[in-house]
Amino acid sequence: MEYNLADLFESVVDTVPDREALVYVDHPGTGAERRLTYAQLDAAANRLGHHLRAAGIGAGEHVGLHLYNGVEYLQTVWACLKIRAVPVNINYRYVADELAYLYRDADLAALVFDAEFTGRVAAAAPRARTLRHLIRVGAPAPGAPEPAPAPVPFTEAEASGAPDRGFARRSADDRFVIYTGGTTGLPKGVVWRQEDLFFAGLGGGAPTGEPVARPEELAARVAAGGEGLVFFPTPPLMHGTSTLTSFIAFDYGQKVVLHRRFAPPEVLRTVARERVTSVSLVGDAMLRPLVDALAGPCRGVDCSSLYAVSSSGAVLSETVRDRFTALLPHVTVLNNFGSSESGFNGTATDDSGPRTGFRLRVDARTTVVDPATHRPVPVGEPGRIARRGHVPLGYYNDPEKTADTFFEADGDRWVLLGDMATVGADGVVTVLGRGSQCINTGGEKVYPEEVEQALKAHPDIYDALVAGVPDAHWGSRVAAVVQPCPAAEPLTAEAVRAHCRDRLAGYKIPRTVVFTDHIQRSPSGKADYRWAAEVLRDAQG
Repeated sequence: MEYNLADLFESVVDTVPDREALVYVDHPGTGAERRLTYAQLDAAANRLGHHLRAAGIGAGEHVGLHLYNGVEYLQTVWACLKIRAVPVNINYRYVADELAYLYRDADLAALVFDAEFTGRVAAAAPRARTLRHLIRVGAPAPGAPEPAPAPVPFTEAEASGAPDRGFARRSADDRFVIYTGGTTGLPKGVVWRQEDLFFAGLGGGAPTGEPVARPEELAARVAAGGEGLVFFPTPPLMHGTSTLTSFIAFDYGQKVVLHRRFAPPEVLRTVARERVTSVSLVGDAMLRPLVDALAGPCRGVDCSSLYAVSSSGAVLSETVRDRFTALLPHVTVLNNFGSSESGFNGTATDDSGPRTGFRLRVDARTTVVDPATHRPVPVGEPGRIARRGHVPLGYYNDPEKTADTFFEADGDRWVLLGDMATVGADGVVTVLGRGSQCINTGGEKVYPEEVEQALKAHPDIYDALVAGVPDAHWGSRVAAVVQPCPAAEPLTAEAVRAHCRDRLAGYKIPRTVVFTDHIQRSPSGKADYRWAAEVLRDAQG
């Protein structure tokens, strides 16, 4: 047995076959749900795996998942891994042109998609030269254009396959691809060996403890342990955070709860009903609505089972963390740092905030290096965060970007992230922000994340994004799109700047402030800086 994700999953299935593995709520509040034991989830994945293999999908070929959260998503992931095909996550917000690019870039051989996306799939699929097999979940709306080739209904695909295994031998070198759009640019696929992803993204089967020393140890730990942990990844599974959280839960032999879409009041009611112990989310954009629900319509909902809320992919502001802790003081809030390219890197310190910066205690494999020399930077000097050891092989179909991001040094493979940071004498890393988003104003560097943290410390600011706009004198100037709290007193640009003066150096204070009713973010809460830049440009006329 090797460190192969499907092998490891099957070892857990064989250890606790009758234990509940997955609870899926289709439309929160209606009571419509599906519950699967480990054996049932395994059999469902086997059936789809046999169908894909019969359809000619071979080892190493890519299968797109254009799906909302649901049983079908995780079932398809496991089906792919079982037959050594490679599941590829697809952002369901993409329009036809973006989808066509991703389908082509990923060399998709097959696509599993929700019926709601039929029109977009029909427009994009003909432009993907390698795409030859479609599977559709649900029925399309009347009159929707039919994609080519003709989709197979998911229920038929599943029913056509056998529930047993009987698959070929797998390897730790089998691939797993995570497509990431980041905050700018075209989507790119991060290619992982499964063994590397198991240790870097899943903590080696024990994110809070000692990684397993051999693959067989994972099932042994599950057999020796009990049940009762309930993981609730609330972002879309199309983002790595939720899929990897689900994998972590399965490695523990515990239960995963899913909602089709993020609905804060129903998330809290599900926490109470399913006795959820851990919720994962992405940043203020997801935690703040939960706080509003806790303080409003869901006041008094029983969250006594909950002991941890973890965020990754976007920074939690001090203001929102404090509001949440005041409402649920028994719950630990983990402000984690990681990426599709590195897995988990570290967790923010308790004093992390607008005045101290986003401070991280990183793991032993993460450091800050000079991007030119790849050597560790001196204390206090800026560099880029890097990780060594279990890192991806590179970006799919992009050797140039791979060469810019991945390197070898001192006998290790390394990944160089886009995040600028410094290291303190105590080893704590202070994240400055994404280098690609850095604003150069009159020769001074300003990182949007730092300004956003200061803005969101204002009690009447619900959300904010910061970007640079052209300036005839300074080259660029700092500008902010601000979403006030719904019941707040009217804000003015000068009031926003006055608030920032106590928290930021003068050159970091937004010279332009645009107010909006809604900040656009990805479904998982990640910042959309392209949207912010467009809003700010339009405001300038």
